[in-house]
Amino acid sequence: MKLLLTSAGISNPTIHNTLTELLAKPVSEAKALFIPTAIYGIRNGGDIVRRVITGALGDPFCDMGWKSLGLLELTALPSIKRDLWVPLLEETDALLVGGGDCQYLTYWMQQSGLAELLPSLLNKMVYVGLSAGSMIMTSYGTTYGNHALPAETDKSLGLLDFAIHPHLDYPAFPDNSMAELEKLAATLPMPSYLIDDQTAVKIDDGVVEVVSEGNWKLVER
Repeated sequence: MKLLLTSAGISNPTIHNTLTELLAKPVSEAKALFIPTAIYGIRNGGDIVRRVITGALGDPFCDMGWKSLGLLELTALPSIKRDLWVPLLEETDALLVGGGDCQYLTYWMQQSGLAELLPSLLNKMVYVGLSAGSMIMTSYGTTYGNHALPAETDKSLGLLDFAIHPHLDYPAFPDNSMAELEKLAATLPMPSYLIDDQTAVKIDDGVVEVVSEGNWKLVER
């Protein structure tokens, strides 16, 4: 299982090199699929999706010179025959899962059937998460609440036995200071990685490693 769980995308050469290492090929030779679903759980989601795809917003993620880039919208999958979209995943080198609302993304991962396929797919591809796209693979997720899902709906898939708290010390998110995130981490029953936008967590066949040109902290339990 190969995952690269980022706070903000492929934001520096160290994270880019780690992605290339996990792919075992240059980005220019790799096929990618982008899942934008989580972004629709936040305000102005449609415009944000456009800007992420074109590279007009944030760090490189979709607009990186991939050999090919497809779009996989999870909310559409329950109404589409599986033999139309499962082969796309099986041919993909990198699954790019964007940020937004963890609860909304987790729900549609489950409803679409992708959640049950992920364990087998991750033996063949690299999962690249951004913010919420990273958090849902762990044992902790959050929600913006801009949806009609019941409060008890899962906020993460729980495939990893730790938490990730992205956007450490990001100026626009005062609750993401080191002190505040440490307080939050202290309330959780699992270890927490606090990572800024220049940091990612790499998982390669069960080995966890932090790759960073910025600031991060592991809060143990």
